Amino acid sequence: METRRGGTSVLMLPWLAHDHMSPFLELAKRLKEKNFHIYFCSTKVNLISVEKMLSEKYSHSIQLVELHLPFGPKLPPHYHTTNGLPSHLMPILKMAFQKSKPSFLRILNTLNPDLVMFDFNQPWVSTAASSLNIPSILFLTFGSVFTSFALNFLENPDTGYPFQSIHLHEFEKPAFQAMLEFSPNVVKDRDLVCESIRLSRDVILIKTSREIEGEYIDYLSMLASKKIQPVGPLVQEIVDKDEDIEVMRFLWKKDEYSVVYISFGSEIFLSKEDREEIAHGLELSRVNFIWVVRPPVGEKTSVEEALPEGFLDRVGDLGMIVEGRAPQAKILMHSSTGGFVSHCGWNSVLESIKFGVPIIAMPMHLDQPLNARLVEDIGVGMEVKRDDNGRLDRKEIARVMTRIVVEKNGKEVRNKARELSEKITAKEVEEIGGVVEEVVQLCGKMK
Repeated sequence: METRRGGTSVLMLPWLAHDHMSPFLELAKRLKEKNFHIYFCSTKVNLISVEKMLSEKYSHSIQLVELHLPFGPKLPPHYHTTNGLPSHLMPILKMAFQKSKPSFLRILNTLNPDLVMFDFNQPWVSTAASSLNIPSILFLTFGSVFTSFALNFLENPDTGYPFQSIHLHEFEKPAFQAMLEFSPNVVKDRDLVCESIRLSRDVILIKTSREIEGEYIDYLSMLASKKIQPVGPLVQEIVDKDEDIEVMRFLWKKDEYSVVYISFGSEIFLSKEDREEIAHGLELSRVNFIWVVRPPVGEKTSVEEALPEGFLDRVGDLGMIVEGRAPQAKILMHSSTGGFVSHCGWNSVLESIKFGVPIIAMPMHLDQPLNARLVEDIGVGMEVKRDDNGRLDRKEIARVMTRIVVEKNGKEVRNKARELSEKITAKEVEEIGGVVEEVVQLCGKMK
């Protein structure tokens, strides 16, 4: 492990999930542009993926540092990530992560950074940094709506949330409560979040923009008794790759705003029932589409087998199926793309808003239902309503797709999305400047 002298150095340690590492990495790139030196810390299996996302211009100022987790037969090194992790191993991964404190302390002693930046479930990171008189700051990769809703739920479970348009349906509440509790054998996520907020020095960074969540940022600041500094959307830079040619050819053949892009992120797997309802919804709507299909881990089926029999023949040239992954940013910024069917993970929501594409919201769990309510509330998308048991319906899917892509109402939503895109883009420089100012002040106080 190499050390570096001179300049302001920041050690980042995100949670072991792609949706957390990606925002940390994008913030690292922005700070690099402001002459910071970044140590990016994670497990070996995650760093392999991170290295692929780093272009040569960042290789000297963003240094990858391996964190060693204790492991045994239940958690070999290739499972030191949430990507592809069987659900029953999640509590074991969380325990192993918390037990990596000795490894992290060795890293701190070796690198002696000016600042440590940690994630929502890592109060032990802040404690370790404080033991060496190193300031630490919390960086939340969730939005302000979800974070303030969760804190309000923990602190005032009987008072309700003050923003009436942001709520959970009855069928969503058990999963939300279970997420905060997580497991009786591990320190509860709710306690980790509250302690992480308490230990963050003076300010909390959050991946959002005031143009999207201004009033929710203020409410979160009141709940947390800390200044909340937005860092902007942190959308990943677009890299041209030859393997994207087939997708782009499909888009160039279609009319402006006529294509629906369907993707549920890297760690959401649709059930057979959900896949079938979406497929039949596409048939009913007759819209053009690009659908990223990912059968669940361990399900040994081809893409064709994962879809209703005869579906591909019936839709013909209307649609394109992509297996595994697609160039999401390039698709969203293309003029033919008129809507994004999304699970409303926060990264996907911000990326869609950044490129001015209306969102067709199909939330699954975690923060996604609340993000979907926000999307509809600010007028940049519509949610596909589920029945009282949480099931999707093909006619409802077709109705929303048609309304966004075909009917006149879609133009209003598209204009709103484009206006918001322009506002958050104009705000980005100011927000990153605010982050730099907070970090410099915090480091100065400790000298």
